[in-house]
Amino acid sequence: MRFGVNYTPSHGWFHMWLHPDWDSVQRDFDAIANLGMDHVRLFPLWPVLQPNRTWINQDGIDDVRHMACLASDRGLDVYSDVLQGHLSSFDFVPSWLVSWHETSMFDDEKAVQAQSELVGVLYDALSTVSGFKGLTVGNECNQFADRVHPRRMSANTESTDAWLRALIDPIRQKAHANGHVLLHSENDAVWYSDGHPFTPRQAAGIGDVTAIHSWVFNGTAQKYGALSEAGTRHAEYLVELSKAFALEADHQVWLQEIGAPQNVIDVEDVSEFCRKTVEHALDCTDLYGVTWWCSHDVPQAMSDFPPFEHDLGLIDEQGRVKPVGKEYAQLASQYRHRAEPQTRSTAVVVECGDDGNPTMRAACAPGGSVFEKWMLLSEQGERPTLVTSQTADDVMRLRARGVTECMRVPMKSGDAYSAVSDPSLENAIAEH
Repeated sequence: MRFGVNYTPSHGWFHMWLHPDWDSVQRDFDAIANLGMDHVRLFPLWPVLQPNRTWINQDGIDDVRHMACLASDRGLDVYSDVLQGHLSSFDFVPSWLVSWHETSMFDDEKAVQAQSELVGVLYDALSTVSGFKGLTVGNECNQFADRVHPRRMSANTESTDAWLRALIDPIRQKAHANGHVLLHSENDAVWYSDGHPFTPRQAAGIGDVTAIHSWVFNGTAQKYGALSEAGTRHAEYLVELSKAFALEADHQVWLQEIGAPQNVIDVEDVSEFCRKTVEHALDCTDLYGVTWWCSHDVPQAMSDFPPFEHDLGLIDEQGRVKPVGKEYAQLASQYRHRAEPQTRSTAVVVECGDDGNPTMRAACAPGGSVFEKWMLLSEQGERPTLVTSQTADDVMRLRARGVTECMRVPMKSGDAYSAVSDPSLENAIAEH
């Protein structure tokens, strides 16, 4: 089992890409390796790598490769994103997509071609680094097409599907030949938000591994409590939900982001939340790995972050390992060689349309009927999974999943889910 961290540089946060402090980066990677982590996920900034649509900054590409080499030299496997995109409430979008040049990254043909070129260039630069394991297209790029984004880019299911394939398909063959994975990541709107242009079928079907980003500030902790069954099983639930939409019964799922935001979790409960959440997720079959958000706290001198973003690290601003860092390190040591869990024989059914996507995604969200049925079964000691209605009606597909009992519920939405970390912000955007 892989245990790692989303790397946040301790010196300068992600602005460090403007002027890398390699001594600081080396110290950071030493600290991460000393925690017993086996991999890091890197986040180069898109405007640094591609400041003009037809000009890629080779120095920026070289910096990403150098960082990957520094991590690899310390025994850390390396995964990198490409399009950043969006990080901790800040958007990093190149100027050729905004203002006087405003267009959509998803359906502008020239913009898509430029992004595809960048993916290929960065892959080629990293492909010969010994510890390099794969690329994620970008960090939650779907939020740029979400209704709550203040400068929403045009997109629909057809254009997002074409966008994903345009970025991944050109390098898929050589990546697979080299043993590397290619994937994309979305926030939980892809699973929970009706009308969202990215779909569960895309999330679980286009990449080599499905990426899950589990954040309980989405209404889960607010409604049920951070240490409730729903709070500590949210990541497990998302992993199992994603499996319902995968084409292969053994398709792997990467818990690529899991963190403990202190706007909804008391500081004294963070370590317990970490342990319970990770242990529940480890009870899922075909789990590719667990990657904590994040490695280092954001320096308090940096302004305009949501307050909880400063304290999500395993290591504090002074370089000290926090209690949650010690807890996560212990989990890695304890479970790295865990046996594969047994398959789950009971499934809650997600009613889907002809396209294989839910007829009501809100039923799967916190407070929705599917979510609550799954959580109730878990509280009763069951180990439920989820299947689509098409799978529920197909004996062979059920057998491949190991499911012997299906439970159907009416598809009803709830009132708990929020697509942003602060529900009051979503209300303000809706009013605007």
